[in-house]
Amino acid sequence: MRNMYELIELEVIDQEAYIKLNRPQSLNALNSTMIQEIVDCLKTISCNDQVKVVILQGNDNAFSAGGDIKEMLTIQGEEPFAAVMKNINDMMTILYEMPKLTIAAVEGAAAGLGLSLALAADHIICHDKSKLAMNFIGIGLMPDGGGHFFLKRRIGEEKAKKLIWEGKILTAAEAKHIGLIDETTDYLQTAVKNRLEKWKRKPLLAMIETKNVYTQLHREQLRQTLALETKGQWKMRQTVDHQEGIKAFVEKREPHFIGG
Repeated sequence: MRNMYELIELEVIDQEAYIKLNRPQSLNALNSTMIQEIVDCLKTISCNDQVKVVILQGNDNAFSAGGDIKEMLTIQGEEPFAAVMKNINDMMTILYEMPKLTIAAVEGAAAGLGLSLALAADHIICHDKSKLAMNFIGIGLMPDGGGHFFLKRRIGEEKAKKLIWEGKILTAAEAKHIGLIDETTDYLQTAVKNRLEKWKRKPLLAMIETKNVYTQLHREQLRQTLALETKGQWKMRQTVDHQEGIKAFVEKREPHFIGG
């Protein structure tokens, strides 16, 4: 079964659902339309008992460069901002809580919200030439999309703070070394196929039930994290440093932050 959305593609083959982000001209940046489509798609898949594994990937040579900054600049006022954040938060909670095994297949850039999306998966496979960054700090913001929660889950609180504060761009090898991702490969689709074959030799329902236990234990923590990120992100959007970060991004120069 193949369902086509405007900005994502969904293909269901037997027990697997393949979701492909499809804005290659903008490195699959997540705008409000794409986020809503992902939410709708995940809801549909969650209700499909046939599907046991979901594979999330990007079209062309990027996973996702993050949130669409150009669209973000058009969002004025707390109410429109809250509406966008609600959709982001819905996307992340559904992906994290859905009773399916999930794989993020990362090629090219996975940055900002795009990295948060990848980190929500149970298993992350990156092409050797991929670049990963939790780089909100570069525009005077903090991570959203549960970035704080997923980084802590993967690498621990202290390493997560330093990664967020530095905004460093990581190679796939560096990300693997610190435990941020699970695999690196020269042949991404082959690695995904191999992972699927390994999982399908196991009792998938038992694996999913184990996932459900951990989901139930931590779901409230994720939801609290998302609420705190929404509040903090709105606060950061009012700062001088954020305005400077955005201006520097548009002008393609280094920002000059003043701590205010």
